Amino acid sequence: MHEQLLELERSFNRSVLTQVEDPFLAAHDIQLFLKRDDLLHSVISGNKWRKLKYILNHALSLNVQKIISMGGPFSNHLHALAYVGKKLGLATEGFIRGEPHANPTLDDLTDWGMKLTFISRSDYRELRNYAEWNALPGLKQGEYWLPEGGALKWALQGVAESIAKIDQAYDMICVPCGTGTTLAGVVESAPLTVRIMGFSALKGGHFLVDDVTKRLSVPRSNWRVNTDYHFGGFAKTTQELTDFMSAFTASNGIELDRVYTAKMIFGLYDLIKKRNISPGQKIIAIHTGGIQGNRGFTVDATTN
Repeated sequence: MHEQLLELERSFNRSVLTQVEDPFLAAHDIQLFLKRDDLLHSVISGNKWRKLKYILNHALSLNVQKIISMGGPFSNHLHALAYVGKKLGLATEGFIRGEPHANPTLDDLTDWGMKLTFISRSDYRELRNYAEWNALPGLKQGEYWLPEGGALKWALQGVAESIAKIDQAYDMICVPCGTGTTLAGVVESAPLTVRIMGFSALKGGHFLVDDVTKRLSVPRSNWRVNTDYHFGGFAKTTQELTDFMSAFTASNGIELDRVYTAKMIFGLYDLIKKRNISPGQKIIAIHTGGIQGNRGFTVDATTN
């Protein structure tokens, strides 16, 4: 591991397991724990660091000077990448979906030295075709392409490291899904006896099954993707979800991010209420961070 990365990681906080104390859960004989990866760092929180760690190690081993990636205007991935780039002395560039504008996330990216290039939605979809670190057309020597959400094979290694640190037995593990990269890392590393459920944050997230399957080194059958709790689509929300988030935070003192983790926890509660999850289960849900993305909903609560 590159010394710069080790030094950065030494400044991080611990990711702890926090039990959610709730009469509803107790009444259904469910133990729910949050894996608090959101506590790792104020900026590089949650699965952002898990995915970036070994990707950055690979990039630094190649003596890369610049990392280029893509994301929406409130992208947690780009937010973490820009900050890490500044810390490591790497230039960064982000292709941003949509028209040029200002918002708190983009202001942070600019402050941390990331070059912003705004592109159309069709051009953004085209970038998804370039799935390897050296696949982007026109990439120059010393430049490194990082696909959407950090979806490279090295990301799974960082996620596996997080799962390996869970030091108690459990029956089920849950994770929110965008690109499916974190879910793939969980499937690769969790015990085969554990049931794994990914919660798609996107409408029409059935494609995630194929995407995750392609990333696995060997086939596994102990996982599935739930597509019922997208609340209208990626970065879309409803008053029901807003009310649930507020009540959860008031009860437990834990802030959820609206794009990913809140949808997962809402879905879990609903499945428990419908008795689709059997009593007596011990469940671990991964809090993937991304709280900064909540700032986007003070601007427009219905679009990304």
